[in-house]
Amino acid sequence: MIQAADIREWRNHDVVDPKQRKIGLLEAIYVDTTTDEPAMATVRTGLLTRQRLVFVPLDDAILGPAYLKVSYAKGLVKKAPSIGTDDVLPAEEEEAIFQHYGLTYQPGAKGERQLARR
Repeated sequence: MIQAADIREWRNHDVVDPKQRKIGLLEAIYVDTTTDEPAMATVRTGLLTRQRLVFVPLDDAILGPAYLKVSYAKGLVKKAPSIGTDDVLPAEEEEAIFQHYGLTYQPGAKGERQLARR
């Protein structure tokens, strides 16, 4: 299992899909608030003057030499919900990320967010 501390060290390294196609650069990780395990990453994509952060799940992710390989195709990741490079993920938009990847969204018992940035 990938540890949150390990991924922080990989910030600004390439994120690639299963076919080794570059998606973008690793920006940050988000942990599941119930387990504190890495759940999602933000990937910086776009042109230098128009960059954005897209979300990608870290299930089955593999750390390689100077890259992070995710288990989702580049095309799917590029169409994922995104935020600006200086923005924060609004709580009401969190569920859309999970829906995009066909994953179950489970906020806390009192409506707490499922993701927290580390």
